[in-house]
Amino acid sequence: MRIVSGKYRGRRISAPNNLPVRPTTDMAKEALFNILNNTYYLDEVSVLDLFAGIGSISFEFASRGCLDVLAVDANAGCIKFLETTNDQLDAGIQTIKSDVFKYLEKNNRKFDIIFADPPYAMETAKFVKLINLIFDRNLLNDQGILIIEHSKQTDLSEHANFERARKYGGNVFSFFEATDAEASNSTD
Repeated sequence: MRIVSGKYRGRRISAPNNLPVRPTTDMAKEALFNILNNTYYLDEVSVLDLFAGIGSISFEFASRGCLDVLAVDANAGCIKFLETTNDQLDAGIQTIKSDVFKYLEKNNRKFDIIFADPPYAMETAKFVKLINLIFDRNLLNDQGILIIEHSKQTDLSEHANFERARKYGGNVFSFFEATDAEASNSTD
């Protein structure tokens, strides 16, 4: 994995072979952050990275000046690797070792950007459960966005909160936003 831009640009981070990860490709990461850079001032947002793995996305946010990044993953080896790398870079990423669904059920904190990169083989019903948990629990700030990375075999476009999708090779980023009704309820 290579950090594409920002303070740690060009830094290579190699995960041990025994970790169950599939880091986002550099091409897909660069395309995703081009979209985000046109929408957000990344040094002003709070980010939740779900299924964080070795922190490829978390480190990219931190490298671009985001000071509030929380990475959640259930794998102890991934969290340990992420914490060690975080300490080496002094990136300021917070980590939580937890099942993502359990974390979301208990969490009340809101974020500007929630990024999730679940296993590509996860059932579509679990993807939908993930999306529903985030919107039902109102975990996004106003103008916040949920981004889910998934394979091109998974189609999430029927969800009420679906906004758009961008495809990069075998990777797809699906973007979700609060509906008008949800947005007005969150400000009441």
